[in-house]
Amino acid sequence: MSNILDQIVEKTAEDLAKRRRKVSFNDFNSFQGFEKESISFKGALRDNESVSIISEVKKASPSKGIIRPDFDPVDIALRYEEGGASAISVLTDQPFFKGDLKYLEAISNRVKLPLLRKDFIIDPYQMKEAKAYGADAALIIVAITEGSQLNELLHAAREFELDALVECYDQEDFNRINFELVDILGVNNRDLKNFEVDVHRGIGILQQAPEGTVLVSESGLSSGKDLALLQKEGIHSALIGEYFMRQDDPGQAIKDLIEQTEEEFERLQKEKEDVEHG
Repeated sequence: MSNILDQIVEKTAEDLAKRRRKVSFNDFNSFQGFEKESISFKGALRDNESVSIISEVKKASPSKGIIRPDFDPVDIALRYEEGGASAISVLTDQPFFKGDLKYLEAISNRVKLPLLRKDFIIDPYQMKEAKAYGADAALIIVAITEGSQLNELLHAAREFELDALVECYDQEDFNRINFELVDILGVNNRDLKNFEVDVHRGIGILQQAPEGTVLVSESGLSSGKDLALLQKEGIHSALIGEYFMRQDDPGQAIKDLIEQTEEEFERLQKEKEDVEHG
């Protein structure tokens, strides 16, 4: 695990202890979001002829600092919905990403797309918390779990009717996964050792998953060429945050990216046909 992940997990555990003192596990039963009928995150990612887009509401990151100064999470989410996103990821980590559970709650009251809680989830409490604030799915990062923790979190997700996007960084993470419990696999294309992005490395790991697994490529994606490559290689979905957050109109950026992807994929198909017909 990288140093930054160590720091984030340590801080997450501290903040979690504070939140537990304010809101008990049972208190979540009375939250409005807890009664909301879940929207299928998995279904939304598969219900697309090309690569579906999970667009991310993300104000900042530890490495880049503030990404979008004029940050209005609900407005951004509505633009994403109008632009053609299949699902929305909402950062809820506050110390490192300037996120907030209130952003998730506010967005869930306004959009009809499935919502992913993007955070550093280490305890079933956070799964119930995600549900209570309006999430339909939650991210589980394999690299920050130990022993039976991964399976415990997966069981908690099912208990609270959340889909789980299970994220790997490398082959070692992948080898720890019990695919009887996992049906959405994400691979972060960023190498945690040197922070370089390699989409091909991510694809290679994703393609090892059992048939029927929904495959999600994460990080470093910003062009129609990137997404057309994913489509060509059988990857179902792309999670994109920073690229959209840096655009004047994130919704229009999605429309443009979808159009570019279609054009590039058609070009790849024609290229393939020309080679086959020699």
